[in-house]
Amino acid sequence: MDRVDQPESQEPLSDLTSDDKPASQPGRRTFLQRSSAGLAAALATGAAGTAWAAGAPAAAANSVKLSLIQDPKTEQKEETPDANLPPDDRIGYAIVGLGRLSLDQILPALSNCKYSRVAALVSGDRDKAMKIAHQYGVRETDVHDYQSFERLADNPRVHVVYIVLPNGMHKEFTLRAAKIGKHVLCEKPMATSVADCQAMIDACSKNNRKLMIAYRSQYEPMDRMIAKMAKENKLGPLREFMAGNSQNQSDPSQWRLNKALAGGGALPDIGLYALNAARFLSGEEPFEVSATLTQPAADPRFKEVEESVHFLMRFPSGFTATCMASYACHESRFFRLQGTDGWAEMDPAFGYNGLRMRHGMLVEGKTASTEITIDPNNQFAREIDHMSLCVINDKTPHTPGEEGLQDQRIMDAIYESARTGRVVKISKPQGATRGPDPEEETF
Repeated sequence: MDRVDQPESQEPLSDLTSDDKPASQPGRRTFLQRSSAGLAAALATGAAGTAWAAGAPAAAANSVKLSLIQDPKTEQKEETPDANLPPDDRIGYAIVGLGRLSLDQILPALSNCKYSRVAALVSGDRDKAMKIAHQYGVRETDVHDYQSFERLADNPRVHVVYIVLPNGMHKEFTLRAAKIGKHVLCEKPMATSVADCQAMIDACSKNNRKLMIAYRSQYEPMDRMIAKMAKENKLGPLREFMAGNSQNQSDPSQWRLNKALAGGGALPDIGLYALNAARFLSGEEPFEVSATLTQPAADPRFKEVEESVHFLMRFPSGFTATCMASYACHESRFFRLQGTDGWAEMDPAFGYNGLRMRHGMLVEGKTASTEITIDPNNQFAREIDHMSLCVINDKTPHTPGEEGLQDQRIMDAIYESARTGRVVKISKPQGATRGPDPEEETF
């Protein structure tokens, strides 16, 4: 059985090999190898991290400049249909990439959605795709390989392309989807560089298509409950956030250890959960970061990417976030948010199921703690249906491209800090990175 915290960076490379395909129809492994070779030339090589001193002065010369992020449209409230839409009226999704995440989470979630349905599949493995198509009632003519992706343009049943591919391929398929007039739901991390993130935003804007990044945790009820507590000052002024996300990445052939395809190691895959949670739960943006990486030369798994990352983000209010992520530790996922009048934590956090939340608050001078567990099913259904409602209501998604771009900018600052051993300043985005809150649904 797969671990519940399989990272949402999606398909294990070994799941999608088709080396017996003719040259005119390259299999998944061949396709990814070609993509990796092309991307490698454009990506800077990773450097082993260096220690940083807590009191080191900020390095203005190494500051990461954040360009203006335009405000997403936030004036429209999400209008929710009274009941499940009939199947033919639902927003149709083309699932691009049929790895573990698609098979174990996304496709089953679509079966539980109210406003969404699977309408097409895109995969390098035709036999595998046809078996899945039969299981989910997708017509044979709506099964495509990566070379025939553009044929989706002729399918009016497909409204949204859901990109579930290695990170280094997100930009290409977002641009291709926007060009043929399809909206895009893209797995996180958004891409492997700030330039690619911006290109994805620009392409969707140019073609008047919506772009949403699949930050699943921002749609998960317990995470949203903690964010609401913080926003309503139930915990008092926020002071600290601590988070860790670890797993032992044992397979050295895993594409997540390929810099061109993944963009990095533990940071963009599992460290991103902690980074984004700190921003989402606090409602603030960091103004500086200090970081250190570990990349052991003796471990062949980490020839190209970091094994682990530790980073400290500071926020304008005095709030701090201390986070770590590792590819070489036993599975552990948690966070704790602390204010002057209370605290809230999730342990385990970030996973697809089995989540547990506890919080403590001052009541008549004493701390009263409460534990909350709820049915975690359909986290993916919540975010997918949110995207569908955005298409139906013509509104900006809660987690648009700007949210992914901001995280990528901060990750660049983390890598810069680890490389230089200095504190790196982060400019504040001049506009919103999130759209309206999603409608609170009970599934």
